[in-house]
Amino acid sequence: MISQEIFGSPSVLEVENLTVRRGKYVAVDQVSFQLFSGTNTAIVGPNGAGKSTLIRAILGLIPSESGQVNILGKSLNKLGKRWEKIGYIPQKFSFDRYFPLTVEELVALALPKSYFWKSRERKISVQKVLVKVNLEHQSHQRIGTLSGGELKRVLLAYCLAVPRDLIILDEALAEVDATGEVEFAELLNKLQREQGFATLQISHDLDLVSRYCDRVLCLNRKILCQGSPRETLSNENIQEVYGSTLIRYLHSH
Repeated sequence: MISQEIFGSPSVLEVENLTVRRGKYVAVDQVSFQLFSGTNTAIVGPNGAGKSTLIRAILGLIPSESGQVNILGKSLNKLGKRWEKIGYIPQKFSFDRYFPLTVEELVALALPKSYFWKSRERKISVQKVLVKVNLEHQSHQRIGTLSGGELKRVLLAYCLAVPRDLIILDEALAEVDATGEVEFAELLNKLQREQGFATLQISHDLDLVSRYCDRVLCLNRKILCQGSPRETLSNENIQEVYGSTLIRYLHSH
């Protein structure tokens, strides 16, 4: 495991020898890594490499065969209220687009129950976080009318409506165009630096990973390499990770 002295900050996530099996297939094999407060870490690898499976096992959404996950110093079954310190943006956010829920109403759902008896405080809190994600003028817009990039910013606002120590993004930029990807990456990086939360994100855009991430985990069922973008995203490592199905998800930004 990596010593926290490397970053001089506490560990918010520790994954130790995590193995996840789907039937007879080992989707994630003996994965170990640490995530540190205030850092931005990307998981990269080809389709079918186990990236989303790893994220879901870390969150306890699917069972693991063996290994240990500790978040904020506690195992998953002992997190209790510490779950409130973790934000999650899924790859797909499925909902009825005709459902009459506004941007403001969705973000307000993240607030503690006490806010529902304090309408003024609730509105102020929601507006503050919508300003941070540049959606203050769309607070009354129904979420079903939003673009893919706007919807992802609403979900980010939901995550940031209360203080978080860790935000996990499972291919959050899926179905977002190249311009929207850059805008979201820049926004996430800005807010992460300002607020000090750690991020763990799956990304297919190696250019954005190189530009904004502190650390990279190269995954193909196993972690084949990990370190800074400069250390990990060499041509040799990329070839090893992606193999004959190499697809470099690079955009001309």
